[in-house]
Amino acid sequence: MNRVRCLVLNAALGPLDYTVPVGMSVEPGSVVECPLGPRTVIGIVWEAERLPGTDVPAEKLRPLRGILPVPPLSAPLRRLIEWTADYYVASLSSVARMALSSGGALKGPASITEYRLTGGLPERMTPQRQAAMEALESEQATIRELAGIAGVSEGVLRGLVNQGVLEPVEVDCDRPYDEARPEFAEIDLSQDQGEAAAVFCNAVRAKKFAPFLLDGVTGSGKTETYFEPVAEALRMGRQVLVLLPEIALTENFLQRFEERFGASPVLWHSSLKSTERRRAWRNVASGDAQVVVGARSALFLPFHDLGLIVVDEAHETSFKQEDGVRYNARDVAVMRAHFESLPVLLASATPALESLQMAESGIYTKVELPSRFGGAELPSIDTVDLTQEKPPTGMWLAQRLVDGIEDRLARGEQSLLFLNRRGYAPLTLCRNCGFRFQCPNCSAWLVEHRFTRRLACHHCGHETPSPEACPDCGEPDCLVACGPGVERIADEVAERLPDARVFVATSDTLNSPGRAAEFIAAVEAKEIDVIVGTQLVSKGFHFPELTLVGVVDADLGLEGGDLRAGERTYQQVAQVAGRAGRGEKPGEVLIQTRHPEASVIAALAAGDRDAFYSAETEMRREAGAPPFGRWASIIVSSEDDAEAREAAHRIGATRPDVEDCLILGPAPAPMALLRGRYRYRLLMNARRSVQLQDVIRRWLGAIDHPPGVRVAVDVDPYSFV
Repeated sequence: MNRVRCLVLNAALGPLDYTVPVGMSVEPGSVVECPLGPRTVIGIVWEAERLPGTDVPAEKLRPLRGILPVPPLSAPLRRLIEWTADYYVASLSSVARMALSSGGALKGPASITEYRLTGGLPERMTPQRQAAMEALESEQATIRELAGIAGVSEGVLRGLVNQGVLEPVEVDCDRPYDEARPEFAEIDLSQDQGEAAAVFCNAVRAKKFAPFLLDGVTGSGKTETYFEPVAEALRMGRQVLVLLPEIALTENFLQRFEERFGASPVLWHSSLKSTERRRAWRNVASGDAQVVVGARSALFLPFHDLGLIVVDEAHETSFKQEDGVRYNARDVAVMRAHFESLPVLLASATPALESLQMAESGIYTKVELPSRFGGAELPSIDTVDLTQEKPPTGMWLAQRLVDGIEDRLARGEQSLLFLNRRGYAPLTLCRNCGFRFQCPNCSAWLVEHRFTRRLACHHCGHETPSPEACPDCGEPDCLVACGPGVERIADEVAERLPDARVFVATSDTLNSPGRAAEFIAAVEAKEIDVIVGTQLVSKGFHFPELTLVGVVDADLGLEGGDLRAGERTYQQVAQVAGRAGRGEKPGEVLIQTRHPEASVIAALAAGDRDAFYSAETEMRREAGAPPFGRWASIIVSSEDDAEAREAAHRIGATRPDVEDCLILGPAPAPMALLRGRYRYRLLMNARRSVQLQDVIRRWLGAIDHPPGVRVAVDVDPYSFV
């Protein structure tokens, strides 16, 4: 009898041993069906020597029930799963689950019935049918998915099927994608781009681990440069993974990719339909998916023959997962490249300080693009001191910025106003009794959204209609919006410049690739004069007629106690400033601030990135902060405040005494209530010589908690709420 060890996808269980029935052939990485009591669970056959085993006698082991019709997970992917679980103090099964993230893909080849409009009309048109037909004009999907897209019940759509308005289409779930052709378009690269591309192409051909930092100013053509090693990997018949930080960026990227390679890449992100995820997963596993463009979770896809990884906008904090397995996709991408023996490119105009330090130490190879493509000049940058140039009462834009927008309107050019705050106002209160609208599930104020006439929590998603009267004192017409959000800035532009065509660009308005495509088309067609947006518009977009960028409140990101606040503010403002003057016309950036003397603002105004990073580096070195030290957060939560507090103090009371490791807390988290759970935090700060993960595992592993308590570990935290 053949005994195997399996990693089952249940974090509460350790590895389990099984026997392999006669006639069944498995190997490490095989995805199998394992009996567990009366149930059948999914497991992955693992090398027995790499997982702690059991002492169950062979005669007591149960046989595997089956092997699933998918390729085994490769050894490099299994090593990545092990490394990620070890580094981020997570269970192996929770990381492995990300590699098997499409349950439908594990069932083997299949076809599915989807539906599409025929062009016919129903015998009786109702408002719901009308709305459904308008929403589904270019859609094809299952009835359930179409109902979600159209916002109607499945019954409405089945009625349209019965009347011939929707027709069934039999679809091969695993049909191949259009082929990307490396020679599809002729490429005109600058000398700097050509030299950088040659370095990357040589690395692809070498088939060895080679981490690169592609450090290029905004508008320098980083995307076109890394398209060349993508083409080289395609010529070699190998697969490519490109990670993007935001789903809204994919549409702009897809257009540029298709122009270069004659076909769209394979997409992977959370908004895909289940059938699309299944198709992508199986094509990736078979090797038929050539180039995958995706969010951070694409890192764990089971590539058949990966040849290159690109992390675009590699400085972005959205690459850090903030729940579940709290990994940083930028760092995991480097480790996957290490295990797979291939090059990885981290591309950014404002690299993370950790990446710059790795380049400084020679671990990463730094490749620079110091100037904009095609002779375009970097924009001029100036500050607007709001203590001296005060906006009119009740307004948020200084007159110099409004004059700049008006000047662009007269010249037929476009402007962008940046404020990293969604909604109309961050706080709504009653002028009669002082009542403030607070989320019932979180320690956060409800944000007013006037477009939808709702108050919303941006942490848990709780929403409530905007009331006509104060719910506390009953006074009507007494609610006051405090502070600006993007919607309020858009209203101000409309009031002060009534001829301007304004568009608010946020995750609320650009929440799908389709909407992002419509936005890009409208800007390129010059149907929009002023874009008012959050950080979503600070990267990836290329609008030649956009010549003015106004930063409404540059001080916003400096508030709070986050040690990375200065770096984040610099990156955000520098990125949004880079949207200006990307064509032939010169660009201008106006930064509104009450603290023009702050080191971040002064560095931005002077265009002196090196001075800012140098000062930031010294501050981190003195604080023992990353990349010179190690951080880890321990977050204790429960639906009962007393229970969470008691558990946190029990953990704090048993803190280990480790040399070169400081443990602070516990203390209530800044966001003390989040999604209905009370939260307490401890923070560890250690020198790099300390085996931090081992300390955490020994410490927390010795403590039992009540069932309602959750203890989460965040290694290299980015969020401190």
